[in-house]
Amino acid sequence: MNLTLALPAVLLAYIAGSIPSAVWAGKLFHGIDVREHGSGNAGATNTVRVLGWKTGIPVLIFDLLKGWLAAMLPEFLKAADSGTEQMMALQIACGVAAILGHIFPLFAGFRGGKGVATTFGVLLALQPWLTLICAGIFLVVLFVSGYVSLGSMTAAVMFPVLLMTAFDTPSLLFRIFSVLVAIAIVVTHKKNIKRLLRGEENRFLRKKKE
Repeated sequence: MNLTLALPAVLLAYIAGSIPSAVWAGKLFHGIDVREHGSGNAGATNTVRVLGWKTGIPVLIFDLLKGWLAAMLPEFLKAADSGTEQMMALQIACGVAAILGHIFPLFAGFRGGKGVATTFGVLLALQPWLTLICAGIFLVVLFVSGYVSLGSMTAAVMFPVLLMTAFDTPSLLFRIFSVLVAIAIVVTHKKNIKRLLRGEENRFLRKKKE
């Protein structure tokens, strides 16, 4: 591993993750801070709720891409040999830095989102096919239940389960990372869990009245 490239890569990943797309899009195109409306979260879901699909979808794509680019940065910089555990460790470090940047953004007073889309981008870079399967699981749960939070948590938990049962992944470090990601996403949704249990969680997709 080339430390002269590895350390700047992690720093750049955090800076990229810190770009608060939801906050900037809200202020630039609508003159409001999305964190002061809806759920108070600077993420794509709240952006769609508060500002609509035309703003929310670009925010979602941007947040996803910054996670993907952060995890791929060590490969682009050739900071370690491809396919090695060192490369995987560095990619995970950059991915975590980007996720932390999204949650605690340098450019938005360290008040960001939950990092689900950015995490998806990181996982898409590291294990694309499994990530796409989990995206499908998310969509199924979303359309059946109407809850983004439930879909996110279900997909997050299923990722390590499927990784260790249906996919051949030699990296122990990545397996550990996948479990930690699932735990982190569930923990960041603890308020949503309480609202779900009380029947007070807002549906992202509202079921049609019969």
